[in-house]
Amino acid sequence: MSELLDNMSFFAQKNVDLKNLNYPLKFSFKIGTMSNDFVIEDSSSATLAYVRQKMFKFIDEIQVFTDTSKKNLEFTIKANKWIDFSAAYIFTDKNGVDKGRVARKGWASIWKARYDVYDQNQHLAFHIMEENAWTKVFDTLFSEIPILGMFTGYVFNPKYIVGRPDGSKVMRLKKNASMFGRKFSLEKIGPTNNASEDECIVLSLMMMILLERRRG
Repeated sequence: MSELLDNMSFFAQKNVDLKNLNYPLKFSFKIGTMSNDFVIEDSSSATLAYVRQKMFKFIDEIQVFTDTSKKNLEFTIKANKWIDFSAAYIFTDKNGVDKGRVARKGWASIWKARYDVYDQNQHLAFHIMEENAWTKVFDTLFSEIPILGMFTGYVFNPKYIVGRPDGSKVMRLKKNASMFGRKFSLEKIGPTNNASEDECIVLSLMMMILLERRRG
Protein backbone atom coordinates (compact mmCIF):
# COMPACT_ATOMS: atom_id res chain seq x y z
CA MET A 1 0.00 0.00 0.00
CA SER A 2 2.84 2.36 0.88
CA GLU A 3 4.50 1.66 -2.47
CA LEU A 4 1.24 2.42 -4.29
CA LEU A 5 0.90 5.77 -2.49
CA ASP A 6 4.50 6.65 -3.33
CA ASN A 7 3.86 5.93 -7.00
CA MET A 8 0.70 8.03 -6.96
CA SER A 9 2.60 10.90 -5.34
CA PHE A 10 5.29 10.68 -8.01
CA PHE A 11 2.86 10.90 -10.90
CA ALA A 12 0.94 13.71 -9.18
CA GLN A 13 4.03 15.91 -9.17
CA LYS A 14 4.06 18.64 -11.78
CA ASN A 15 7.12 20.23 -13.29
CA VAL A 16 7.52 23.52 -15.11
CA ASP A 17 8.03 22.42 -18.71
CA LEU A 18 9.34 25.29 -20.79
CA LYS A 19 10.57 23.04 -23.60
CA ASN A 20 7.29 21.72 -24.99
CA LEU A 21 5.22 24.85 -25.34
CA ASN A 22 1.91 25.54 -27.05
CA TYR A 23 2.10 29.12 -28.31
CA PRO A 24 0.95 31.82 -27.89
CA LEU A 25 1.78 32.08 -24.20
CA LYS A 26 -0.05 34.47 -21.87
CA PHE A 27 1.59 36.38 -19.01
CA SER A 28 -0.85 37.84 -16.45
CA PHE A 29 0.28 39.88 -13.44
CA LYS A 30 -1.60 39.51 -10.18
CA ILE A 31 -3.13 42.65 -8.69
CA GLY A 32 -3.20 43.37 -4.96
CA THR A 33 -0.04 41.53 -3.87
CA MET A 34 3.13 42.95 -2.33
CA SER A 35 5.27 40.89 -4.68
CA ASN A 36 5.64 41.27 -8.45
CA ASP A 37 3.85 38.03 -9.33
CA PHE A 38 2.53 36.71 -12.62
CA VAL A 39 1.16 33.50 -14.08
CA ILE A 40 2.12 32.02 -17.46
CA GLU A 41 -0.47 30.03 -19.41
CA ASP A 42 -0.31 28.33 -22.79
CA SER A 43 -2.78 28.58 -25.68
CA SER A 44 -5.16 26.15 -23.95
CA SER A 45 -5.10 28.24 -20.72
CA ALA A 46 -3.13 25.53 -18.90
CA THR A 47 -0.86 26.99 -16.21
CA LEU A 48 2.82 26.58 -17.08
CA ALA A 49 4.43 28.52 -14.25
CA TYR A 50 3.96 30.97 -11.42
CA VAL A 51 6.69 33.63 -11.32
CA ARG A 52 7.44 35.56 -8.15
CA GLN A 53 9.93 38.36 -7.55
CA LYS A 54 11.38 38.34 -4.05
CA MET A 55 10.80 41.75 -2.50
CA PHE A 56 13.09 43.95 -0.40
CA LYS A 57 16.34 42.43 -1.69
CA PHE A 58 19.40 44.37 -2.86
CA ILE A 59 20.00 41.75 -5.54
CA ASP A 60 17.15 40.85 -7.90
CA GLU A 61 15.92 37.29 -7.41
CA ILE A 62 13.07 35.63 -9.28
CA GLN A 63 11.52 32.30 -8.35
CA VAL A 64 9.64 30.14 -10.86
CA PHE A 65 7.16 27.68 -9.34
CA THR A 66 4.89 25.09 -10.92
CA ASP A 67 1.77 26.95 -9.77
CA THR A 68 0.43 29.50 -7.28
CA SER A 69 0.73 27.05 -4.37
CA LYS A 70 4.50 27.77 -4.46
CA LYS A 71 5.25 24.22 -3.32
CA ASN A 72 7.59 23.23 -6.14
CA LEU A 73 10.41 25.62 -7.07
CA GLU A 74 11.71 24.80 -10.56
CA PHE A 75 13.94 27.72 -11.58
CA THR A 76 15.69 30.68 -9.98
CA ILE A 77 16.78 33.82 -11.81
CA LYS A 78 19.29 35.91 -9.91
CA ALA A 79 21.47 38.96 -10.62
CA ASN A 80 25.17 38.18 -10.53
CA LYS A 81 26.04 41.62 -9.10
CA TRP A 82 24.47 44.57 -7.32
CA ILE A 83 21.67 46.08 -9.34
CA ASP A 84 22.95 48.59 -11.92
CA PHE A 85 22.55 49.43 -15.59
CA SER A 86 24.45 46.38 -16.81
CA ALA A 87 23.47 43.57 -14.48
CA ALA A 88 23.33 40.04 -15.89
CA TYR A 89 20.72 37.59 -14.63
CA ILE A 90 21.58 33.90 -14.34
CA PHE A 91 19.02 31.09 -14.75
CA THR A 92 19.45 27.90 -12.70
CA ASP A 93 17.10 24.95 -12.37
CA LYS A 94 16.09 23.26 -9.12
CA ASN A 95 19.28 21.17 -9.22
CA GLY A 96 21.50 24.23 -9.54
CA VAL A 97 22.28 23.61 -13.23
CA ASP A 98 23.08 26.77 -15.21
CA LYS A 99 20.51 27.30 -17.98
CA GLY A 100 21.81 30.58 -19.43
CA ARG A 101 21.58 34.28 -18.70
CA VAL A 102 20.16 37.56 -19.94
CA ALA A 103 22.02 40.88 -19.79
CA ARG A 104 20.63 44.36 -20.23
CA LYS A 105 22.63 46.53 -22.62
CA GLY A 106 23.50 49.26 -20.14
CA TRP A 107 22.78 52.84 -21.10
CA ALA A 108 21.34 51.81 -24.46
CA SER A 109 18.33 50.46 -22.57
CA ILE A 110 17.45 53.89 -21.18
CA TRP A 111 16.13 54.94 -24.59
CA LYS A 112 15.24 51.67 -26.29
CA ALA A 113 15.10 48.32 -24.52
CA ARG A 114 17.89 45.96 -25.58
CA TYR A 115 18.90 42.69 -23.94
CA ASP A 116 21.34 39.94 -24.91
CA VAL A 117 20.50 36.30 -24.22
CA TYR A 118 23.25 33.72 -23.67
CA ASP A 119 22.76 29.95 -23.66
CA GLN A 120 24.03 27.57 -20.97
CA ASN A 121 27.40 27.43 -22.75
CA GLN A 122 27.65 31.25 -22.46
CA HIS A 123 27.32 31.76 -26.22
CA LEU A 124 25.35 34.76 -27.46
CA ALA A 125 22.13 33.21 -28.77
CA PHE A 126 19.54 35.99 -29.10
CA HIS A 127 18.85 39.69 -28.82
CA ILE A 128 15.64 41.13 -27.35
CA MET A 129 14.83 44.54 -28.79
CA GLU A 130 11.94 46.94 -28.48
CA GLU A 131 10.24 47.38 -31.86
CA ASN A 132 9.34 51.05 -31.43
CA ALA A 133 11.06 53.20 -28.79
CA TRP A 134 8.44 55.95 -29.09
CA THR A 135 5.71 53.61 -27.88
CA LYS A 136 7.56 53.14 -24.60
CA VAL A 137 8.18 56.89 -24.28
CA PHE A 138 4.51 57.76 -24.72
CA ASP A 139 3.50 54.89 -22.44
CA THR A 140 5.73 56.27 -19.67
CA LEU A 141 4.61 59.89 -20.11
CA PHE A 142 0.91 58.98 -20.24
CA SER A 143 1.22 56.87 -17.07
CA GLU A 144 2.33 59.99 -15.13
CA ILE A 145 -0.97 61.81 -15.76
CA PRO A 146 -3.24 61.59 -12.67
CA ILE A 147 -6.24 59.26 -13.10
CA LEU A 148 -5.72 58.97 -16.87
CA GLY A 149 -2.46 57.18 -16.18
CA MET A 150 -4.45 54.23 -14.85
CA PHE A 151 -5.61 53.57 -18.41
CA THR A 152 -2.23 53.69 -20.13
CA GLY A 153 -2.46 49.92 -20.61
CA TYR A 154 -5.29 50.48 -23.09
CA VAL A 155 -3.45 53.06 -25.20
CA PHE A 156 0.27 52.38 -25.63
CA ASN A 157 1.42 48.77 -25.76
CA PRO A 158 5.12 48.13 -26.47
CA LYS A 159 6.27 45.13 -28.52
CA TYR A 160 9.58 43.31 -28.26
CA ILE A 161 11.30 41.11 -30.84
CA VAL A 162 13.48 38.12 -29.97
CA GLY A 163 15.95 37.58 -32.80
CA ARG A 164 19.23 35.88 -33.56
CA PRO A 165 22.51 37.75 -34.09
CA ASP A 166 22.06 37.16 -37.85
CA GLY A 167 18.85 39.21 -37.78
CA SER A 168 16.31 36.40 -38.11
CA LYS A 169 13.25 36.83 -35.88
CA VAL A 170 12.06 34.06 -33.57
CA MET A 171 9.43 35.45 -31.18
CA ARG A 172 7.41 38.57 -30.47
CA LEU A 173 6.30 39.67 -26.99
CA LYS A 174 3.64 42.34 -26.75
CA LYS A 175 1.84 44.08 -23.94
CA ASN A 176 -1.89 43.60 -24.41
CA ALA A 177 -4.56 46.21 -23.76
CA SER A 178 -5.48 45.80 -20.08
CA MET A 179 -5.94 47.79 -16.88
CA PHE A 180 -2.57 48.64 -15.30
CA GLY A 181 -0.76 47.00 -18.27
CA ARG A 182 -0.76 43.64 -16.55
CA LYS A 183 -1.16 41.28 -19.53
CA PHE A 184 1.40 40.19 -22.12
CA SER A 185 1.40 37.58 -24.87
CA LEU A 186 4.24 35.73 -26.58
CA GLU A 187 3.96 34.37 -30.11
CA LYS A 188 6.44 32.31 -32.06
CA ILE A 189 7.19 33.87 -35.45
CA GLY A 190 10.22 31.82 -36.46
CA PRO A 191 11.79 28.41 -35.79
CA THR A 192 13.97 27.49 -32.84
CA ASN A 193 16.72 24.90 -33.23
CA ASN A 194 15.78 22.91 -30.14
CA ALA A 195 13.57 22.95 -27.05
CA SER A 196 16.37 24.35 -24.89
CA GLU A 197 16.25 27.56 -26.92
CA ASP A 198 12.54 27.98 -26.11
CA GLU A 199 13.31 27.46 -22.44
CA CYS A 200 16.13 30.01 -22.47
CA ILE A 201 14.01 32.62 -24.29
CA VAL A 202 11.03 32.28 -21.95
CA LEU A 203 13.23 32.53 -18.85
CA SER A 204 14.86 35.64 -20.32
CA LEU A 205 11.50 37.26 -21.01
CA MET A 206 10.31 36.56 -17.46
CA MET A 207 13.16 38.70 -16.16
CA MET A 208 12.89 41.32 -18.89
CA ILE A 209 9.19 41.94 -18.27
CA LEU A 210 9.86 42.67 -14.60
CA LEU A 211 12.75 44.99 -15.45
CA GLU A 212 10.73 46.88 -18.07
CA ARG A 213 7.77 47.32 -15.72
CA ARG A 214 10.16 48.83 -13.19
CA ARG A 215 11.64 51.09 -15.89
CA GLY A 216 8.21 52.58 -16.51
